Amino acid sequence: MIILQRTEDMTQWSREQRARGKRIGFVPTMGFLHPGHLSLVEFAKIQGRCSQTVMSIFVNPTQFGPNEDFEKYPRDFERDRKLAEQAGIDALFYPAADDMYEKFARTFVEVEGMGKVMCGVTRPTHFRGVTTVVNKLLNIVEPHVAVFGQKDAQQFLIIKRMVQDLFMPVEVLMAPIVRENDGLAMSSRNVYLNPNERKDAVCLSQALNIAQAMIAHGETHSTRLTDAMRMHIEKHASARIDYIAIVDTENLLPILQIQKSSLIALAVYIGKTRLIDNIIIS
Repeated sequence: MIILQRTEDMTQWSREQRARGKRIGFVPTMGFLHPGHLSLVEFAKIQGRCSQTVMSIFVNPTQFGPNEDFEKYPRDFERDRKLAEQAGIDALFYPAADDMYEKFARTFVEVEGMGKVMCGVTRPTHFRGVTTVVNKLLNIVEPHVAVFGQKDAQQFLIIKRMVQDLFMPVEVLMAPIVRENDGLAMSSRNVYLNPNERKDAVCLSQALNIAQAMIAHGETHSTRLTDAMRMHIEKHASARIDYIAIVDTENLLPILQIQKSSLIALAVYIGKTRLIDNIIIS
């Protein structure tokens, strides 16, 4: 595995691989890797049919709000390097913030509307930061395929729209959520939870399971589904709901009835830690 820090070195490596006829898969991360991240690598190799895989590790400052956890976001590059190598990554891109955001940079990329709902209500600048950095990374890495996790379903759908709208020559794929044995979606932020909070955190996936079971028995009304989910989550002492949303996967607009392709997503504070989870009904 080669480690590349300069943007021009990353681009040169990718172009050399393309010239050799290699198909490049790309997994962008903010590091502090867990099995969920590593599953994206396998997904790129198998589902994306990629012969070369690139992973980026970059804690992107522009997607954090002023009172969020940018400074304390967990970082451990040496641990991440070993895990990436074990996962079969061919090139690890580890840029500095000054290289990704030059001193006089003034350009941002924003997908109108889709970044202002759900997570965007309480994090109004978050998705502008996400789409800007992903745009930069795709331009630098020049992959054939980029893989994102379903856990960040809103992020994936926004990036998919950006790629389509800007005619970017990359295929974006969504890999399924990887969960702990008790159902909690894997996240780098899970390390913030104390033992009691960790027990309460499973209420997110349990609430989604309740909704899925109701749908299987014929319930399609969004309000009745969200009421049942809310009732379950509120039984847990450390839980505070940010939102529960049932939306169309095409535009993230709320829907009254479950339809052909619907996203059920929620964000819940467990203590001071904000966790997200979702299911897609098709």
